[in-house]
Amino acid sequence: MMNHVAVNPIDHKTLRVSPARSEQAGDGMMCCVTFPDEFRNVQGHYPILFRMNAERTDFHCLAMFGFENGENLFLKEGRWDARYIPLFMDIQPFLIGRSAEEGGEPKVVIDLDNARVNEGEGERLFNDSGIATPYLETISKKLAYLDQGYQSTTSFTAALQKYDLLEPLTLDIALRDGSQNRLVGFHTINEEKLAGLGSDALADLQGQGYLQPTYMVLASLSHLGDLIERKDTVESYDL
Repeated sequence: MMNHVAVNPIDHKTLRVSPARSEQAGDGMMCCVTFPDEFRNVQGHYPILFRMNAERTDFHCLAMFGFENGENLFLKEGRWDARYIPLFMDIQPFLIGRSAEEGGEPKVVIDLDNARVNEGEGERLFNDSGIATPYLETISKKLAYLDQGYQSTTSFTAALQKYDLLEPLTLDIALRDGSQNRLVGFHTINEEKLAGLGSDALADLQGQGYLQPTYMVLASLSHLGDLIERKDTVESYDL
């Protein structure tokens, strides 16, 4: 259950957001959306894959945290076990809201039912005078950056499709306990086709600023092994 409302100093003057991370607070996700301008930070910790949207008309870029729904292998004892948290997760329990009217100003929205929202501990949204705290101002800037980045994803994935650089990925995972897992439904960059692109195609991708993030996706795939190791560690501990 979610209870999304626009943040305001009258109703939310005493609200705080706890830094604690948990499945109950919405962190139990196997992946989240990311975008090309964030790839530099994301690729240092997480595999980046692609998945078609529900309408099967476009692709989302995703930072991977696990191999099955609800699995986040970076959650450990109320904290996030990585130096960088992808922006979509970092701004929780906030999101951008817009009025139904065209051109409506974006607003900072909070999920009041999120387990991190309380009136006892954590970061305040407003000070005693009802003025937004530095914490809330930072959240607002992050939301704007996330919104801008998300909007730019469509042209990036369109360029990848133009040169037929996306291919389905099937990953079979054998754990030390003998269990078998399979990751399906995702796409990645076809490295062979990327290497075979002509100078005009490369110049086109470079000119749009898409060549570097494309290579960062490939570099991020080295973390698939790290993710398997995390899962292996969890499964062994459960035993």
